[in-house]
Amino acid sequence: RPIEIGNPLLFFAMVVALFPLGLGPAPDKLASFAPGILWIIALLSNLLTSETVFRSDFEDGSLEQLLLAPQPLFMSVLAYIGAQWLTTGLLLALVSPIFALMINLPGPAIGALVASLLLGTAVLSLVGGIGAALTVGLKRGGMLISLLILPFYMPVLIFGSAAVQNAVLGMPALPYL
Repeated sequence: RPIEIGNPLLFFAMVVALFPLGLGPAPDKLASFAPGILWIIALLSNLLTSETVFRSDFEDGSLEQLLLAPQPLFMSVLAYIGAQWLTTGLLLALVSPIFALMINLPGPAIGALVASLLLGTAVLSLVGGIGAALTVGLKRGGMLISLLILPFYMPVLIFGSAAVQNAVLGMPALPYL
């Protein structure tokens, strides 16, 4: 659905626009917080969409048909998670340079930001798929999925923002990637 594509991007844009209002417009202060800000927003954007990965197929019964299909179930699940990553994670990674410039992330660190978001949002989608599968039968599983998968998101957040922070400091980002 088009709204599922637009929601994470709109959320990302709104929160990035609000951070200078909350922290103050000082460019050096924003630049020092930029890696963490961008990564937290990407994580929360992914969390917004992870609940809906299997929801509509569960509601209309096509998820049961996938269980009965002759192909391995993991192939279908990977296709669903891959589609979710393409519509959220990939798009966030591609538009992140614009938002990074809005909060004064130095130019050399933008490449590390895009690379870390490409890798990190893929991992976030895979972990979110596990949480979505566990809570697909619940009517309001949004809070439960957050509690289940947020601890598994933390290492991705730590390494992703550290890669960008190292690039800001002029150090290599590759070890964190």
